[in-house]
Amino acid sequence: MNQTTDVAIVGAGPYGLSIAAHLSALGVPFRIFGKPMENWLAGMPRGMHLKSDGFASNLDDPGGTLTLARYCRRRRLPYAKNGLPVPLETFCEYGLAFQRQFAPTLKQEFVSAIHRIGSGFIVKLESGDMIAARRVVVATGISHFSHVPPALAGLPRKFVSHSSEHADLTPLKGRDVVVLGGGASAIDIAALLHESGANATLLARKRVLQVHNPPSLWQRLRAPQTGIGPSWKSWFFTDCATIFHRLPERIRLEWVRTYLGPAAGWFMNDRIRHVPQLLGYELIRAEVLGDRLRLELAKDGRDFCIEADHLIAATGYQPRLERLPFLPASLRVSISSVEDTPILSSYFESTVAGLYFVGPIAANSFGPVMRFGFGAKYASRRLSRRLAVPPEKAGVQARAGAGIGYASARHE
Repeated sequence: MNQTTDVAIVGAGPYGLSIAAHLSALGVPFRIFGKPMENWLAGMPRGMHLKSDGFASNLDDPGGTLTLARYCRRRRLPYAKNGLPVPLETFCEYGLAFQRQFAPTLKQEFVSAIHRIGSGFIVKLESGDMIAARRVVVATGISHFSHVPPALAGLPRKFVSHSSEHADLTPLKGRDVVVLGGGASAIDIAALLHESGANATLLARKRVLQVHNPPSLWQRLRAPQTGIGPSWKSWFFTDCATIFHRLPERIRLEWVRTYLGPAAGWFMNDRIRHVPQLLGYELIRAEVLGDRLRLELAKDGRDFCIEADHLIAATGYQPRLERLPFLPASLRVSISSVEDTPILSSYFESTVAGLYFVGPIAANSFGPVMRFGFGAKYASRRLSRRLAVPPEKAGVQARAGAGIGYASARHE
């Protein structure tokens, strides 16, 4: 092994690439691994639009030299700060351009294992190559976290899949497809299926679908517009993540669990109306009968059955340490956690010195903003400043701040 680096970044989405841009500007030696924008390119359906506005869809570099607005202006693509949905294809192209400019040395290979060795780490790639790193940043986004309800567990891939497996919906043209879920992914994919020629039906426990409305003039005047929505509470989550980190654990967990539940963008209102919907139904059981999938449903104490060729579970993601395949059990047991997410210092460091986590898996420590790409700005700036400090000095600072550096390790 002859490859060494100060920082290894695992993941090349908005968080990983933004951190790379800041470390490069600070002169911190780093290596970054993964396929650029993989979750967006391979895990979301083509034809989708981002729920976030244009101003909230930037990757972050220190000088703000490559924002989405500047990229669209250079390419003569439609763009508006507010009110014009960002096509997924445009966002992915922008992310790839950002990678080429700020992380040109990206190793487009996945990490298979991270091992703790002495005061540093060994990062093993799928090819078998190994890199020694003093510090590691896990920035894999929603990779590995897709959630499928227990009622569907064990059914063949031919009949049941997760929404993250459907970048291309054309193979389902002409087939009877049930989309399970009531959030943005479910509404987006059901509408896109319908428009691509599939016989789509949306099935949800909700009796009324949640679709955001664009803020009125009065709402814009009385509440700030933030990267995750217009309200003073959203402003707190986007602009006061460091303060959120210091709140009692019970409050943090509750807010992360309940704030900004599943809902689609305002621009999906007209499109989803054309899709048949079964709202207020609970999925009780699913089984394969011949070449069809039979679903048992319940509503208001009555049972129903429907059949389909395929079911897509657009049932979201559940960040969990145990679901990160590159973290061996011997390392995971050393990471203090709550709800199987790492308890992090105010600089995103886990209780394993030198091991950092950003993105959705950091939400219980830093708030709902970590579930959005918009959170990459806060995370990349705060974490990169920390990583610019030599590990030996950072350790002294951490010990001096013992007692206030980490979110509580127990429920309040």
